Amino acid sequence: MKKVMFVCHGNICRSTMAEAVLRHLAKESNTSLCIDSSGVSDEERGNPIHRGTVNELNKHHIPFQSHRAQQITQSDFDTFDHIICMDRGNLYQLHQMFGPSSKIELLLERDVADPWYTGNFSQTWSDIWTGCHHLLRRFQSEEKA
Repeated sequence: MKKVMFVCHGNICRSTMAEAVLRHLAKESNTSLCIDSSGVSDEERGNPIHRGTVNELNKHHIPFQSHRAQQITQSDFDTFDHIICMDRGNLYQLHQMFGPSSKIELLLERDVADPWYTGNFSQTWSDIWTGCHHLLRRFQSEEKA
């Protein structure tokens, strides 16, 4: 089973949304994945999912689990097969923390919109929905190969 860790800055907006979306898509398609999320920073540690993310997930009928923000650890890096970043800043910070690694990649070929700054959770939803669909298709095709 592939293990996927989504990472954003604080682990309350984008990474938690991506975790819920990919978990939902994997369940619907009967694809076995272990999915979690974390942040590169510990400044939100212990905080719940941002209410804007909760509202967006509810709007699209995507179930989600109770979650408290956590910072990615060396153990996470060692355990997870794919560490999926929301933006180039996260990518840079992870390379600083763990060194260059092929398991660290961006969800999209560009940054996922950060609602912390824009307040636009629907743009973030659109980016994550698209990225998670592509990611799931990639995992499924790798599984068949």
